[in-house]
Amino acid sequence: MAVIVCTVNALVRYSLDMSSNAWLELQWYLFSSVFLPAAGYTLLRNEHVRIDAISGRFGPRVRAWIDIFGTLIFLLPVTLIVFWLSLPMVWESIVNSEMSSNAGGLLRWPVKIMIPIGFLLLSLQGISELIKRAAFLQGLHPDQGERQAHT
Repeated sequence: MAVIVCTVNALVRYSLDMSSNAWLELQWYLFSSVFLPAAGYTLLRNEHVRIDAISGRFGPRVRAWIDIFGTLIFLLPVTLIVFWLSLPMVWESIVNSEMSSNAGGLLRWPVKIMIPIGFLLLSLQGISELIKRAAFLQGLHPDQGERQAHT
């Protein structure tokens, strides 16, 4: 849908010399509605950015410990803080029916609500990955990171 909106907007803008802020905003609203919720899925598929030059030199157990450390020290604190801090902003946007300041702009709360949803989903997936890595270290679960990386 985002590709169609982008294409139609570009065609209309260049062929008819017309443009609309609503169409431009809709493009990034659609991008946000795909990107933010998909972050958790990306973590599930083990396709997030890693420093493979470092972690690739270690065995599965050390990589599991690196994942646990990264999840506890970096991923969960950041995602939970962003989730928590975004709630008042989203609530205020909904209550006030916030509109874009651009002429012809759209309501802002539909895109803003994607922020806590996306970061909550990423946090939940981070907790799931943490449990899987701990289970792997205890011998209760296969090396999920290794399996996903090769599929």
